[in-house]
Amino acid sequence: MKLFDVVNCCVTKEIIGENVEIKSICFDSRKAEKGCLFVCLEGEKYNGKNFIKEAINKGAVAVCSSKIIDGLTVSQVICENERKALSFYSANFNLNPEKKLKIVGVVGTNGKTSTCHILKHIISSFNKKVAVIGTIGIYFNGIIESSNLTTLDPPDLFEIFKRLVEKGCEYVIMEVSAHGIYYQKVAPIFFECLIFTNCTHDHLDFFKTFENYAMVKKSIFSNKNAKFLLVNSDDKTCRGLLNLKNIYSYGIYEPSDVFAVNVKESVKGCEYVINLFDSIYHVKTNLLGLFNVYNCLGAIVCAKILGFNAKKIVESLISLPPVSGRMELVATVNGGRVFVDYAHTPDGLENVLISLRKVTKNNLFCLFGCGGNRDRSKRKIMGKIAGDIADYVIITSDNPRFEEPVDIMKQIEFGVRESSLDYICIVDRKKAIKYALENLQNGDTLLIAGKGAEAYQEILGVKHTFSDKEVVLEFLNYG
Repeated sequence: MKLFDVVNCCVTKEIIGENVEIKSICFDSRKAEKGCLFVCLEGEKYNGKNFIKEAINKGAVAVCSSKIIDGLTVSQVICENERKALSFYSANFNLNPEKKLKIVGVVGTNGKTSTCHILKHIISSFNKKVAVIGTIGIYFNGIIESSNLTTLDPPDLFEIFKRLVEKGCEYVIMEVSAHGIYYQKVAPIFFECLIFTNCTHDHLDFFKTFENYAMVKKSIFSNKNAKFLLVNSDDKTCRGLLNLKNIYSYGIYEPSDVFAVNVKESVKGCEYVINLFDSIYHVKTNLLGLFNVYNCLGAIVCAKILGFNAKKIVESLISLPPVSGRMELVATVNGGRVFVDYAHTPDGLENVLISLRKVTKNNLFCLFGCGGNRDRSKRKIMGKIAGDIADYVIITSDNPRFEEPVDIMKQIEFGVRESSLDYICIVDRKKAIKYALENLQNGDTLLIAGKGAEAYQEILGVKHTFSDKEVVLEFLNYG
């Protein structure tokens, strides 16, 4: 594709040089290749402008920046904002596939992945071709591709969209992270619907304050960005958006357009009655926890406002499978049940533990750690939550990254000790899981939290193969 076609959009201010042929777009000079357009992004640690020479040496034929750079021998594109330009140019380069798909975006601290997969299940039941893009990968037609980011970088995201269009995909349900919004990764997309699940404590290492974090999430909720908006009325941040046009709400406690009543939780799942725009339906799912009632509500309402039949929507939930790594019952050991969940925020951990406490006859065990080089402020908070709700806490390592695991665990321990002395610290996560399983008895419940379906443990920049679920199954097979 010619350069002028790639950059023909609202973010381009000026083009200097020839209309060269563009074969790819990149922002990482290490991935630069012959015929690429190199977009100079300014990151937390590095400035793309410092790597222009390297990119050109590798074959870049054009460079994009917000300012003219003297002395370049290749074409230059001057834009208003490099990150926004990267998104729009990636969309153009892939022939704007986002315009050929019906895209639903799910925003929120917790519940994004589950809501996406519930909505995929519903829409698929109408024989529609649906893809999911999010934390645990890219799903389409039974094929799963791994993904390192909740919201993919634009060159990858729009290339995926293009491939999905070519394969006949009609709907894409995608997680939209706060970082994805902040970096304008989805700027060219006009969503069919945007869902806001909730906004609670997370990522304050990056956003510094909760107010900043919430503001970024709210910023995408505009009638300019989506045909319909959908929010959880029981969440304070979400309620602040209810004055917008074409917005719908769902909840349990606060007034909302759609709401659930008579919620009954059990070890087999949840049952409740839903008032769906003044029509009453009985809902039954295999998903545990009140938080999954919210996730289902968001998916149900979205499907309804997209035009799908309400009765069939509700009927499809009976066969709803568990979401991998989300409140997933992975085994029964000595009569005790073992669950794996991705809960890695204070609110997420609290919700899962409260739900499991309701269906646990005897002791509730909680095994978890916190990620390294991330929001440190939540570690003590999560420790106290675990100590408050669980009968016994096993503190272990999560993804320590470049931090010392013991230091992270000590910060969690400070919180646990505020409410309980019934805990143990075991650095090796595999040994910690085996310790918990050995102590599990009939009627007990073990929650292994923090990593969910992740198949690795990140230590000093290396991702080592590791799966909480596989460790449990290994214990069952070999003891």
